[in-house]
Amino acid sequence: MGKKVAVVGFGQTKGRSSRKDVNGVELINEAVVAALADAELTIDDIDAIVIGNMDHFEGINYVDSWSVEGSGGVMKPIFKVTTGGTTGTTVAMCAYYHVASGMFDRVLAIGWEKNSESDTTGAIITAFDPVWERPNLGGAIAGLALEASKYMTNYGVTERDGARVAVRERLHALNNPYAHLHQEWMKGLAVDQLVDLLVTSEQNQVLAFPLRMSDMCPRTDGSAAVIFASEDVAEKIAPVPAWVHATANRHNFSLAGDVDMDRNTTMAAASKAVFEKAGIKEPLKEIDVCELYMPYSYAGLKWMEDFGFCAYGEGPKLLWDGVTDMDGELPVNPSGGVMSSNAIGATALIRVGEAAIQVMGKAGTRQVQRDVNLAFATGFGGCYWADVMLLGKKKPA
Repeated sequence: MGKKVAVVGFGQTKGRSSRKDVNGVELINEAVVAALADAELTIDDIDAIVIGNMDHFEGINYVDSWSVEGSGGVMKPIFKVTTGGTTGTTVAMCAYYHVASGMFDRVLAIGWEKNSESDTTGAIITAFDPVWERPNLGGAIAGLALEASKYMTNYGVTERDGARVAVRERLHALNNPYAHLHQEWMKGLAVDQLVDLLVTSEQNQVLAFPLRMSDMCPRTDGSAAVIFASEDVAEKIAPVPAWVHATANRHNFSLAGDVDMDRNTTMAAASKAVFEKAGIKEPLKEIDVCELYMPYSYAGLKWMEDFGFCAYGEGPKLLWDGVTDMDGELPVNPSGGVMSSNAIGATALIRVGEAAIQVMGKAGTRQVQRDVNLAFATGFGGCYWADVMLLGKKKPA
């Protein structure tokens, strides 16, 4: 039998457009130091390290080797993974399995990115077949716009529905001192007024219909670190550990031209597998908070349906009824989510860390006002790769 595993520490940097004050090693170290301080551990207490970023974007490989002075990996076992936008959750899952195997008691998971020193769109465009795939994936925005357009056509969704997701994410981000985007001008305005401003403002330009600037995530420099510990030591480290109840990942294609953009089938399959493992029958009622990797606004509608939180076509109603707001039945992204900070290699790991601190009651100004027994975190990336992790307050049986 594998060991039970919990998150016992979390650290992250403040998201910014550019961190010219530090190099990659120093940026990584900021999150590592913060996570160790959160868990009241030293680097000597860490048995192994898992690290990852989207190295194709920066064009700098072997982060496991050159960052050891920042990661604390000198003379320690190090494992490096990269799975596109899901890198952070894949790092978390890999660290979880390191501990669950019984080989290590305390493993440090690290994700990072310096988007200011990379060409993300250039990397995405040139990573795919120039004939078969490029029309479908001429950069991330074009592919997501196709998804959103098909969803709007099939279910009568409007631009106001997408804007409502963006408003929720940016309002939640105002409570998060680490969020990249702090749009202070939103304070004091009613939600309907903010939605109207986003869909009518000439300054909020259309990038690829129906996606406007406000519908998309930023490019962020940042790093994050999460400490996973075995059941033998977790409760000695953290007063309230965030136990890993279940995790799963799915990916389903080799060519972008093969994708049916109507539904996110990988996210649906991964979440279904996790719910079955954890014995969850009604996810909307049983889960207390979500940190979801949603890089654009319409994902906050259609993916909610794919997770099984509501029926197909009912995502907008769930949103407008306030179910996913901070004081709703199922708060989504109290941190402000990916639409407020996107340091790609760290982004999905931040979802795990933010979900964990909700369980641990350590989220500060972004803590939801309820007892969080179960928190749901996801990652999403290229090849429709979907990662899911469920964290809980109660140690699993």
